[in-house]
Amino acid sequence: MIFDEQTLRKINQLTLVASRVRSGAIKGERRSARRGSSVEFADYRNYTAGDDLRRLDWNIYARLEKPFIKLLEEEEDLAVYILIDGSRSMNWGADEQNKFQYALKLAAGIGAIALSSGDLLSVGLLQGGQVAAEFGPSRGGYALPRLFRFLESLEADGKTNLNISLREYSVKPRRAGLLILISDLLVEDGYETGLRQLLGRGHEAALLHILAPDEIDPQLAGDLQLVDIETNTKQEVSIDGGLRNLYRTRVHEWIQSTQADCRKHGIKYLDLVTDKAWDQVLMLEMRKAGVVK
Repeated sequence: MIFDEQTLRKINQLTLVASRVRSGAIKGERRSARRGSSVEFADYRNYTAGDDLRRLDWNIYARLEKPFIKLLEEEEDLAVYILIDGSRSMNWGADEQNKFQYALKLAAGIGAIALSSGDLLSVGLLQGGQVAAEFGPSRGGYALPRLFRFLESLEADGKTNLNISLREYSVKPRRAGLLILISDLLVEDGYETGLRQLLGRGHEAALLHILAPDEIDPQLAGDLQLVDIETNTKQEVSIDGGLRNLYRTRVHEWIQSTQADCRKHGIKYLDLVTDKAWDQVLMLEMRKAGVVK
Protein backbone atom coordinates (compact mmCIF):
# COMPACT_ATOMS: atom_id res chain seq x y z
CA MET A 1 0.00 0.00 0.00
CA ILE A 2 1.38 3.41 -1.00
CA PHE A 3 0.24 5.17 2.18
CA ASP A 4 -1.43 4.25 5.46
CA GLU A 5 -5.08 4.22 6.52
CA GLN A 6 -4.74 7.37 8.64
CA THR A 7 -3.51 9.37 5.65
CA LEU A 8 -6.25 7.86 3.49
CA ARG A 9 -8.94 9.00 5.96
CA LYS A 10 -7.62 12.57 5.81
CA ILE A 11 -7.48 12.49 2.02
CA ASN A 12 -11.04 11.20 1.73
CA GLN A 13 -12.28 14.45 3.30
CA LEU A 14 -11.07 16.39 0.25
CA THR A 15 -12.72 17.01 -3.11
CA LEU A 16 -11.15 17.91 -6.44
CA VAL A 17 -12.11 21.33 -7.76
CA ALA A 18 -13.23 22.15 -11.29
CA SER A 19 -14.61 25.60 -12.04
CA ARG A 20 -17.05 24.19 -14.56
CA VAL A 21 -18.20 20.70 -13.57
CA ARG A 22 -18.76 18.53 -16.60
CA SER A 23 -21.79 16.29 -16.81
CA GLY A 24 -21.06 12.59 -16.90
CA ALA A 25 -22.86 9.63 -18.38
CA ILE A 26 -24.26 8.94 -14.93
CA LYS A 27 -24.84 11.13 -11.95
CA GLY A 28 -22.27 11.02 -9.16
CA GLU A 29 -21.38 12.36 -5.73
CA ARG A 30 -20.23 15.77 -6.97
CA ARG A 31 -22.65 18.66 -6.62
CA SER A 32 -22.87 21.04 -9.56
CA ALA A 33 -21.65 24.61 -9.19
CA ARG A 34 -24.52 25.79 -11.37
CA ARG A 35 -26.95 28.22 -9.77
CA GLY A 36 -30.05 26.52 -8.47
CA SER A 37 -28.34 23.29 -7.48
CA SER A 38 -30.12 21.42 -4.73
CA VAL A 39 -30.10 18.24 -2.72
CA GLU A 40 -33.72 17.39 -3.48
CA PHE A 41 -34.56 13.89 -4.65
CA ALA A 42 -34.69 13.66 -8.47
CA ASP A 43 -34.72 10.05 -9.68
CA TYR A 44 -33.33 6.53 -9.35
CA ARG A 45 -30.78 4.57 -11.32
CA ASN A 46 -29.55 0.97 -11.13
CA TYR A 47 -26.82 0.23 -8.60
CA THR A 48 -23.34 -0.33 -10.07
CA ALA A 49 -20.22 -1.65 -8.34
CA GLY A 50 -18.46 1.07 -6.39
CA ASP A 51 -21.56 3.14 -5.62
CA ASP A 52 -21.94 4.50 -2.10
CA LEU A 53 -24.28 2.11 -0.25
CA ARG A 54 -25.53 5.06 1.81
CA ARG A 55 -27.35 6.17 -1.35
CA LEU A 56 -29.15 2.84 -1.73
CA ASP A 57 -32.92 3.01 -1.28
CA TRP A 58 -33.56 0.08 1.05
CA ASN A 59 -37.35 0.46 0.86
CA ILE A 60 -37.28 -0.04 -2.91
CA TYR A 61 -34.87 -2.95 -2.44
CA ALA A 62 -37.24 -4.60 0.06
CA ARG A 63 -40.19 -4.33 -2.35
CA LEU A 64 -38.49 -5.16 -5.66
CA GLU A 65 -35.43 -7.11 -4.48
CA LYS A 66 -33.33 -4.97 -6.83
CA PRO A 67 -30.81 -2.30 -5.74
CA PHE A 68 -31.45 1.28 -6.83
CA ILE A 69 -29.41 4.42 -6.08
CA LYS A 70 -31.17 7.68 -5.22
CA LEU A 71 -30.17 10.65 -7.37
CA LEU A 72 -30.29 14.24 -6.22
CA GLU A 73 -30.96 17.25 -8.41
CA GLU A 74 -28.04 18.88 -10.19
CA GLU A 75 -25.45 16.34 -9.04
CA GLU A 76 -22.76 15.47 -11.53
CA ASP A 77 -19.61 13.41 -11.54
CA LEU A 78 -16.26 14.64 -12.85
CA ALA A 79 -13.85 12.96 -15.24
CA VAL A 80 -10.35 13.13 -13.71
CA TYR A 81 -7.18 12.41 -15.71
CA ILE A 82 -3.75 12.13 -14.04
CA LEU A 83 -0.75 12.03 -16.38
CA ILE A 84 2.68 11.15 -14.94
CA ASP A 85 5.97 11.93 -16.68
CA GLY A 86 7.83 8.61 -16.78
CA SER A 87 11.15 9.85 -18.17
CA ARG A 88 14.44 8.79 -16.58
CA SER A 89 15.05 12.31 -15.29
CA MET A 90 12.11 11.78 -12.93
CA ASN A 91 14.05 8.95 -11.26
CA TRP A 92 16.27 11.40 -9.41
CA GLY A 93 16.67 11.98 -5.68
CA ALA A 94 17.29 9.60 -2.82
CA ASP A 95 14.60 7.83 -0.78
CA GLU A 96 11.65 10.11 0.05
CA GLN A 97 13.05 12.85 -2.20
CA ASN A 98 12.97 10.74 -5.36
CA LYS A 99 10.89 12.68 -7.86
CA PHE A 100 9.19 9.69 -9.45
CA GLN A 101 8.19 8.11 -6.13
CA TYR A 102 6.98 11.53 -5.00
CA ALA A 103 4.89 11.83 -8.19
CA LEU A 104 3.40 8.37 -7.63
CA LYS A 105 2.33 9.27 -4.09
CA LEU A 106 0.72 12.48 -5.31
CA ALA A 107 -1.05 10.52 -8.06
CA ALA A 108 -2.23 7.97 -5.48
CA GLY A 109 -3.55 10.72 -3.21
CA ILE A 110 -5.33 12.58 -6.00
CA GLY A 111 -6.71 9.30 -7.31
CA ALA A 112 -8.02 8.37 -3.87
CA ILE A 113 -9.83 11.72 -3.65
CA ALA A 114 -11.42 11.17 -7.07
CA LEU A 115 -12.51 7.60 -6.33
CA SER A 116 -13.97 8.46 -2.92
CA SER A 117 -15.94 11.34 -4.50
CA GLY A 118 -17.52 9.11 -7.13
CA ASP A 119 -15.54 10.72 -9.94
CA LEU A 120 -14.39 8.84 -13.04
CA LEU A 121 -10.61 8.35 -12.77
CA SER A 122 -8.01 7.59 -15.44
CA VAL A 123 -4.22 7.56 -14.90
CA GLY A 124 -1.56 7.44 -17.61
CA LEU A 125 2.24 7.06 -17.70
CA LEU A 126 3.89 9.19 -20.39
CA GLN A 127 7.04 7.74 -21.95
CA GLY A 128 8.61 8.30 -25.35
CA GLY A 129 5.85 9.92 -27.35
CA GLN A 130 2.94 7.92 -26.04
CA VAL A 131 0.92 6.72 -23.07
CA ALA A 132 2.98 3.67 -22.07
CA ALA A 133 0.59 2.39 -19.39
CA GLU A 134 -2.94 3.34 -18.38
CA PHE A 135 -5.34 2.73 -15.51
CA GLY A 136 -9.10 3.12 -15.74
CA PRO A 137 -11.45 4.69 -16.32
CA SER A 138 -12.71 3.54 -12.92
CA ARG A 139 -15.08 4.83 -10.30
CA GLY A 140 -15.62 4.05 -6.61
CA GLY A 141 -13.49 3.20 -3.61
CA TYR A 142 -13.35 -0.49 -4.53
CA ALA A 143 -10.90 0.46 -7.32
CA LEU A 144 -8.33 1.96 -4.92
CA PRO A 145 -6.28 -1.27 -4.40
CA ARG A 146 -6.07 -1.69 -8.19
CA LEU A 147 -4.89 1.91 -8.51
CA PHE A 148 -2.16 1.32 -5.91
CA ARG A 149 -1.01 -1.87 -7.67
CA PHE A 150 -0.91 -0.05 -11.00
CA LEU A 151 1.17 2.82 -9.60
CA GLU A 152 3.57 0.48 -7.79
CA SER A 153 4.21 -1.35 -11.09
CA LEU A 154 5.43 1.78 -12.90
CA GLU A 155 9.06 2.65 -13.55
CA ALA A 156 10.71 5.78 -14.93
CA ASP A 157 12.96 5.11 -17.92
CA GLY A 158 14.06 6.61 -21.22
CA LYS A 159 13.02 9.99 -22.57
CA THR A 160 9.58 11.55 -22.74
CA ASN A 161 8.40 14.00 -25.38
CA LEU A 162 5.62 15.71 -23.46
CA ASN A 163 4.18 17.58 -26.43
CA ILE A 164 3.83 14.43 -28.55
CA SER A 165 2.58 12.35 -25.59
CA LEU A 166 -0.04 14.95 -24.65
CA ARG A 167 -1.19 15.33 -28.25
CA GLU A 168 -1.43 11.54 -28.50
CA TYR A 169 -3.54 11.52 -25.34
CA SER A 170 -5.86 14.18 -26.78
CA VAL A 171 -6.57 12.17 -29.94
CA LYS A 172 -8.63 9.47 -28.24
CA PRO A 173 -12.20 10.62 -27.56
CA ARG A 174 -12.57 11.36 -23.85
CA ARG A 175 -15.05 13.25 -21.73
CA ALA A 176 -13.81 16.73 -20.96
CA GLY A 177 -12.75 16.97 -17.33
CA LEU A 178 -9.95 17.86 -14.93
CA LEU A 179 -6.49 16.89 -16.22
CA ILE A 180 -3.49 16.92 -13.88
CA LEU A 181 0.03 16.66 -15.34
CA ILE A 182 2.86 15.69 -12.95
CA SER A 183 6.33 16.33 -14.39
CA ASP A 184 9.76 17.85 -13.78
CA LEU A 185 9.45 19.51 -17.24
CA LEU A 186 13.07 18.58 -17.99
CA VAL A 187 12.32 17.95 -21.66
CA GLU A 188 13.88 19.39 -24.80
CA ASP A 189 10.70 20.35 -26.64
CA GLY A 190 8.59 21.72 -23.79
CA TYR A 191 5.03 20.85 -22.87
CA GLU A 192 3.05 23.90 -23.97
CA THR A 193 1.56 22.88 -27.31
CA GLY A 194 0.52 19.45 -26.07
CA LEU A 195 -1.19 20.78 -22.96
CA ARG A 196 -2.91 23.55 -24.92
CA GLN A 197 -4.29 20.96 -27.31
CA LEU A 198 -5.91 19.22 -24.36
CA LEU A 199 -7.29 22.57 -23.20
CA GLY A 200 -8.77 22.93 -26.67
CA ARG A 201 -10.61 19.65 -26.11
CA GLY A 202 -12.43 21.28 -23.20
CA HIS A 203 -10.31 19.99 -20.32
CA GLU A 204 -9.35 22.06 -17.31
CA ALA A 205 -5.71 21.54 -16.37
CA ALA A 206 -3.34 21.66 -13.42
CA LEU A 207 0.44 21.29 -13.66
CA LEU A 208 2.40 19.88 -10.72
CA HIS A 209 6.03 20.82 -11.43
CA ILE A 210 8.33 18.62 -9.34
CA LEU A 211 12.04 19.20 -8.72
CA ALA A 212 14.53 17.71 -6.25
CA PRO A 213 16.34 20.03 -3.78
CA ASP A 214 19.72 19.62 -5.51
CA GLU A 215 18.14 20.66 -8.81
CA ILE A 216 17.16 23.95 -7.20
CA ASP A 217 20.44 24.49 -5.34
CA PRO A 218 23.16 22.00 -6.33
CA GLN A 219 25.94 21.57 -3.78
CA LEU A 220 28.72 21.20 -6.34
CA ALA A 221 32.14 22.83 -6.69
CA GLY A 222 35.34 22.41 -8.65
CA ASP A 223 36.14 20.86 -12.02
CA LEU A 224 33.46 18.30 -12.84
CA GLN A 225 32.10 16.19 -15.65
CA LEU A 226 28.30 16.31 -15.73
CA VAL A 227 26.41 13.44 -17.39
CA ASP A 228 22.85 13.76 -18.72
CA ILE A 229 20.80 11.02 -17.01
CA GLU A 230 18.70 10.38 -20.14
CA THR A 231 21.14 10.80 -23.04
CA ASN A 232 24.50 10.13 -21.33
CA THR A 233 25.78 13.36 -22.92
CA LYS A 234 28.85 14.60 -21.01
CA GLN A 235 29.83 18.19 -20.26
CA GLU A 236 33.00 19.42 -18.60
CA VAL A 237 32.36 22.35 -16.22
CA SER A 238 34.17 24.37 -13.57
CA ILE A 239 31.77 25.37 -10.80
CA ASP A 240 32.35 28.17 -8.33
CA GLY A 241 30.11 30.37 -6.22
CA GLY A 242 29.38 32.75 -9.08
CA LEU A 243 28.25 29.98 -11.41
CA ARG A 244 26.05 28.47 -8.70
CA ASN A 245 24.39 31.85 -8.14
CA LEU A 246 23.79 32.19 -11.87
CA TYR A 247 22.31 28.67 -11.96
CA ARG A 248 19.93 29.42 -9.09
CA THR A 249 18.84 32.63 -10.82
CA ARG A 250 18.13 30.81 -14.08
CA VAL A 251 16.12 28.10 -12.33
CA HIS A 252 14.05 30.76 -10.54
CA GLU A 253 13.44 32.56 -13.85
CA TRP A 254 12.39 29.27 -15.48
CA ILE A 255 9.88 28.55 -12.71
CA GLN A 256 8.51 32.10 -12.85
CA SER A 257 8.17 31.91 -16.64
CA THR A 258 6.35 28.58 -16.42
CA GLN A 259 4.01 29.97 -13.77
CA ALA A 260 3.25 33.02 -15.92
CA ASP A 261 2.55 30.88 -18.99
CA CYS A 262 0.18 28.67 -17.00
CA ARG A 263 -1.63 31.68 -15.54
CA LYS A 264 -2.04 33.13 -19.04
CA HIS A 265 -3.76 29.96 -20.27
CA GLY A 266 -5.86 29.27 -17.17
CA ILE A 267 -3.74 26.35 -15.94
CA LYS A 268 -3.35 25.88 -12.19
CA TYR A 269 0.37 25.62 -11.41
CA LEU A 270 2.30 24.37 -8.39
CA ASP A 271 6.10 24.34 -8.21
CA LEU A 272 7.03 21.58 -5.77
CA VAL A 273 10.31 20.49 -4.22
CA THR A 274 10.51 16.93 -2.91
CA ASP A 275 11.88 17.91 0.51
CA LYS A 276 8.33 18.94 1.44
CA ALA A 277 6.06 16.15 2.70
CA TRP A 278 3.84 15.01 -0.18
CA ASP A 279 0.72 14.76 1.98
CA GLN A 280 1.18 18.35 3.15
CA VAL A 281 1.35 19.38 -0.50
CA LEU A 282 -1.91 17.56 -1.14
CA MET A 283 -3.78 18.90 1.86
CA LEU A 284 -2.32 22.42 2.08
CA GLU A 285 -0.53 23.59 -1.08
CA MET A 286 -3.05 22.09 -3.52
CA ARG A 287 -5.86 23.55 -1.45
CA LYS A 288 -4.26 27.01 -1.66
CA ALA A 289 -3.91 26.60 -5.41
CA GLY A 290 -7.58 25.68 -5.72
CA VAL A 291 -6.98 22.15 -6.98
CA VAL A 292 -8.71 20.57 -3.98
CA LYS A 293 -11.01 21.79 -1.25
